[in-house]
Amino acid sequence: MSAAASAPPTPSILRRLASMLYEALVLAAIAFVAGSLFLFASHGQPASGLLRVALQAYLLTVFAAYFLWCWLRGGQTLPMKAWRIRLVVPGRARVPARVALARFAYAALFMGALFASVAAAFEHRNMLLAFVSLGLSGIGVGWALVDRDRQFLHDRLAGTRLIQVD
Repeated sequence: MSAAASAPPTPSILRRLASMLYEALVLAAIAFVAGSLFLFASHGQPASGLLRVALQAYLLTVFAAYFLWCWLRGGQTLPMKAWRIRLVVPGRARVPARVALARFAYAALFMGALFASVAAAFEHRNMLLAFVSLGLSGIGVGWALVDRDRQFLHDRLAGTRLIQVD
């Protein structure tokens, strides 16, 4: 029996997208709590200029901590558990911290582009930037349609895989 035949199955793209939608809800809750703490610490000042940059960096750090904590403790966030998906590194028992951080950085680049496209379209009314950003996020997810193992681009670049678990 070959190694490919004994490898756990890759979850369907639809299952992974559903997990990502659930993940967005979890991140919204995390952002709400973290943002409230930031607002309290900044004495309720409006987040503009340098304070806005600080808030964005803070939220990115909080999100990184959430994902790294989950992935390093068993390869699953709450939505990944609900959809029976696990992050693995082939040939490793656990996901190494540097690999998890690389995956987060790549995913943030591609998924962050999705949020940038929304901001460009609605806040800045710049449709060209919106389409470019949306295209970048679409490449990250759309890669799974042409990848030999049906993995997203951020998984391919980081050397990770998403597998379906029982």
